[in-house]
Amino acid sequence: MPMVAEALAAAQQQLAGSDTPRLDAELLLCHVLDKSRAWLRTWPERVLTADEQAAFEERVTRRAAGEPVAYLTGRCGFWSLELKVTPATLIPRPDTETLVEWALELIPADATWRIADLGTGSGAIALALGRERPRCRILATDASAAALAVAQENSALNQIGNVVFRHGVWYAPLAGERHELIASNPPYIAEHDPHLAGLRHEPRTALTAGPDGLDDIRLLIVGAPHHLTPDGWLLLEHGWDQGAAVRELLQRHGYRHVHTRRDSAGHERISGGQCP
Repeated sequence: MPMVAEALAAAQQQLAGSDTPRLDAELLLCHVLDKSRAWLRTWPERVLTADEQAAFEERVTRRAAGEPVAYLTGRCGFWSLELKVTPATLIPRPDTETLVEWALELIPADATWRIADLGTGSGAIALALGRERPRCRILATDASAAALAVAQENSALNQIGNVVFRHGVWYAPLAGERHELIASNPPYIAEHDPHLAGLRHEPRTALTAGPDGLDDIRLLIVGAPHHLTPDGWLLLEHGWDQGAAVRELLQRHGYRHVHTRRDSAGHERISGGQCP
């Protein structure tokens, strides 16, 4: 059986098509061994057992075929959270932390705001805000019962008690309530976008929204004033090339202080405005 260093070197070669072959290999081996990446570097000469090697090779093969590391390990880091992810949920991306940062700038540290995260998926946005603003009441909704179950597990896993969960499509679960802030990372990819081929393992319903990818964003912009307080904010994640279109929609529907934030790669990623 190979040593840790040998197993990682072989896996790295097999994963050469990945943007991060060494990191992928390390994360998969950490999962199989239930060890940290620091442990791998400390014990490179540790010999794998036959079962460990078989489990590692199986996951490396699946990763080489395009399956995301997060689905292979069942875990993904987001903000200060460790989240469970399954094929029922999108994998949280660092880009979405831009939305969390903007929201936290708006929410006073001691606020008791009512906040809604629509289409919560794994619960990433709702739980990050819940952790950072423990006096706020966060409502997390999703049309997928399976995704909502994962989000509830993540709430328990991270011991965050100020998030409640409701099943339903967009504004239906809000039941006439008004919130100081509504946030969403909705589907925003066009139905025939060629990039979907690289996302084939993630739920299509959480990715696509009509011919131009803006169907759900339009619905959220039109509906938000019925569920926001007079000075409430709507924050929406969108595609890197959709900022101008989303700003135009917000302005057309009377939102104030409309602007867009860029993600860490410099792409326009989050647009928002205050209630008309």
